[in-house]
Amino acid sequence: MKVVAFNGSPRANGNTTILVDEVLGRLDAAGIETEHLRVGGRALRGCTACEKCWETRDLTCPPFDDGLDDYVARMVAADGIILASPVYYADMTPELKALIDRSGSVTGAAGNPLRRKVGAAVAAVRRGGAVHTFDSINHFFQINEMIVVGSSYWNFGMGYEKGDVRNDEEGLATMRTLGDTMAWLLQKLHG
Repeated sequence: MKVVAFNGSPRANGNTTILVDEVLGRLDAAGIETEHLRVGGRALRGCTACEKCWETRDLTCPPFDDGLDDYVARMVAADGIILASPVYYADMTPELKALIDRSGSVTGAAGNPLRRKVGAAVAAVRRGGAVHTFDSINHFFQINEMIVVGSSYWNFGMGYEKGDVRNDEEGLATMRTLGDTMAWLLQKLHG
């Protein structure tokens, strides 16, 4: 089994990374292979509604060579997907939104190979907007007929400066519970 995490933060090793690593640590401990990819800060373009993916139906986005095809291949190969973002003006980063929009179109055109995979949203927040970001990410999972994993609270941690989220013990505990719950579900589905 494998879980791939897509981190929408442009800040390397920031609060979003810390939260995702808490989740992945629990999955690793349960014997589940993990991969943590940072898409934030990358030149990932938004969807232009060209509909080329609906012509090819081959899990590619023909107009752009910006890494999306590799990200989609990793999603399709994984049993679980984590999408994570810091909160930008009460929503996810533009790179994560581009990943969601384009991968949703590409996989939808190819018969929805994301169906029944396990998905989890993670948000890093300074103060407000985390629930909206969490909901926006979960819409991707729901539209793709994925199984959404919950935790003991909404999947976010609070912190402003790099590393501040380490002081949010409730947020870190939520991530650990999320990892444990995701591992349990994957083991039930694929055990």
